[in-house]
Amino acid sequence: MPRRLAQTFAVAVFAAVAVLLGGFPAQAHGFSSTVYADLTSPERGHVRAALGLEYDLLVVSAADAQHDDPLFRQGTAAFDARDTPAQAAALRAHTRSIGDYVTQRFRVTADGQACAATPDGGFTIEQRDGVPYARMVLDYRCPEAEAHEVSSTLFPDSEQYVRDTKTIVTYALDLTSGSAALDAQQPSMSTHQTWTARFWDFFRLGAEHLLTGLDHLLFLLALIAGSRRLREIVLAATTFTLAHSVTFVLAALGLVHVPAGIIEPLIALSIAVVAAWPLWRLKRGAPELTDDGHFSLDRAGWLRLGVVFCFGLFHGLGFASSLGIDASWSWTLLWSLLVFNLGIEAVQLAIIALVFPLLALLRRRSPAAPRWTTGAIAAAVSVVGLTWFVQRVAGG
Repeated sequence: MPRRLAQTFAVAVFAAVAVLLGGFPAQAHGFSSTVYADLTSPERGHVRAALGLEYDLLVVSAADAQHDDPLFRQGTAAFDARDTPAQAAALRAHTRSIGDYVTQRFRVTADGQACAATPDGGFTIEQRDGVPYARMVLDYRCPEAEAHEVSSTLFPDSEQYVRDTKTIVTYALDLTSGSAALDAQQPSMSTHQTWTARFWDFFRLGAEHLLTGLDHLLFLLALIAGSRRLREIVLAATTFTLAHSVTFVLAALGLVHVPAGIIEPLIALSIAVVAAWPLWRLKRGAPELTDDGHFSLDRAGWLRLGVVFCFGLFHGLGFASSLGIDASWSWTLLWSLLVFNLGIEAVQLAIIALVFPLLALLRRRSPAAPRWTTGAIAAAVSVVGLTWFVQRVAGG
């Protein structure tokens, strides 16, 4: 009876994972968007905001909000043709619609008084991980003040084009510098924000990124399923953390850049390989649980850690891409990056603390449960990873 129960559970796990994950697109973060805002003050009473906005999203949102059908037709035609000069020309031809949309949703105030915004110059198109972004500059004329407040409601969920848009703000204003992450739950910030508020912004951003990043969650699930003892998953998770922290910081600081067209397929492949690892052990007849008290690893265990470390480097590049900060070295920026990473790790440890004890309980309840449960989870996740790999290589 326990064996049949384990088999039934394993089949149910496999079916649930396959059904739930099969409907997700190859690009696991494709339903959200990030706005980048860099604020400086050339002189007193003057705030300059350089904004980076996802091009196709800007076109459809502004055209819909301003009832500008020609913008939609011209902008989407240029996007479909992947014609960068035509994309910039489409935005310039509809500067008023674009400017009205953006200035209504990205605001700067000085001690509570609104700053008047005007577009400064034209538009340029730049690539961020293979996605065209429109760069525009807004000049805000503000009353003299000791502090400025910034709010962003760009691309809200109510438009139904994307969900959970983040605005990453970096600023050098009011004799201070810093960074903040704005979203629907916290749409505004002050240049005089406390260090605890700044800490929470990026900690929450990191936590949300892992929770909504299906590919990273699957990688973690594969690590958990392939670990026979708690010490193994701790070692694997620590190795993964060290690896992705290195490339995350280097990439976010602009010291390393690898196109998303390379990183995204490698992340998908890492999911498939790490998930297939316990299947290989099962085929070799390796024990699923040992009760010895030492912390040493066998040759296969060390090899697994090496594989996890290599793939962790790729995931770090993916984390940095999602944050989208590409700036020169500064202690403020490094602080934001480390706190973002801390948010990722906190959620990672919480998931391990929840999932691994359940697997351990199943192992104690039935001798067959370890193999069936591990095999079902590993097989389902490996299939999804391979599917994503093929889709991403093919450009899907």
